[in-house]
Amino acid sequence: MATNGLTNGHSESLTELDPASTADFSSNGLVLSKGIILLIHGLWMTPACWEDWGVYFTNLGYEVLAPGWPGVDDRTVEEIRSNPKALEGLTIHHIISHYEQIIRGLPSPPILMGHSFGGLFVQLLLSRGLGRTGVGICPAQPSGVLALKLSTVKASFAILGNPFTYNKAVPISASRFHYAFANHLTAAESSLLWERYSVPAAAHVLWQGALGVVVPGDGKVDWGKKDRAPLLLIAGTRDHIVPMQVVKAAEKKYHGPAVVDFKVFEGRTHGIVNQEGWEEVADFALGWVEEKMGGSRSEARIPFELI
Repeated sequence: MATNGLTNGHSESLTELDPASTADFSSNGLVLSKGIILLIHGLWMTPACWEDWGVYFTNLGYEVLAPGWPGVDDRTVEEIRSNPKALEGLTIHHIISHYEQIIRGLPSPPILMGHSFGGLFVQLLLSRGLGRTGVGICPAQPSGVLALKLSTVKASFAILGNPFTYNKAVPISASRFHYAFANHLTAAESSLLWERYSVPAAAHVLWQGALGVVVPGDGKVDWGKKDRAPLLLIAGTRDHIVPMQVVKAAEKKYHGPAVVDFKVFEGRTHGIVNQEGWEEVADFALGWVEEKMGGSRSEARIPFELI
C-alpha cells in the first residue's frame, strides 16, 4: 500500500501510524507547524482511506494524524479482516473516549475532519469542547435527526437486516460496497476499492446510529452549545448512505451563535474522500477552516463559496 504522506515523520507507513502519535511531519528536515489536522475514518473503513488527503495537507504545511478506531488501531486491512474480534461490542462511547484522549494529549487543539461516522464523531467531539474547527464529510446523523432514507437502510442492510449482528463485526460484500460507497464507479472499479479499503464494521455503532433517530443515546450532540468551534457539514448529491437531505436536516437542528455551515458537492457519493476530484473537497474544507481560524489561505485552487 502506498503511504501517501500519512506517516509519523519516519519510515512507518499509514497503517503503522501510532494512534496516539503527536510527532511532527517534516519535509526536507524542516518541521512543519501550521497546525494539526486529525482525520477520523468511518464504518467499514480504516485510516487508509485518508492516504491522499494526508499527503495533500502535509504538503500544505500541516501535521496530519489519522488514528484508527479502537480495534482498528494501527492494523492493516488484511490483519483486521483475518481477526476482527476487537471490533465486537465497540460503541460510540468507546470511540469518542479514545479520540478525546488522543486530542487532549496533543500540544495544541487540532482541526478535526471526519468522514461518515467519523463526521458524527467530529460533531460529538466539538460538543465536548475539543477541536479548533470541525468538518463532517457525509456525516452519519446525530441522535434526534428524524430522517432515515430507504437508501441508507439498503446500503447498511448487511447489519440492519439482521438484529443478531448487534455486537458483531460484520463485513460488507463487494456488491453492497459498490452500492454504498462507489456507485460512481463500475462494479469492477468498485471491487478494487473494496479490496483496498474495506474491513468488517463494528455493528453496534451502526445500530446506535440507526436507533438514535428516535432514542437519544451516545450519538447526541449539544445543538445549542454557544462556544462550540465552527462546524462545516459537507454532503454529496449521489450519496446512498447519508443522502444530502439527512445532512441538511442535521444542519437545521443546530441553533445559537456558533457557526454551522453546509456545502453540497454535485455528483459525489459516499466514497467522496476517494472519488475522482477529491482534491476539490479537500481544498474547500481547508479553505473554510483557514477562513474561520483567521489565517491566510493555503494554495487551494477551488473558489470558496457555500451552497
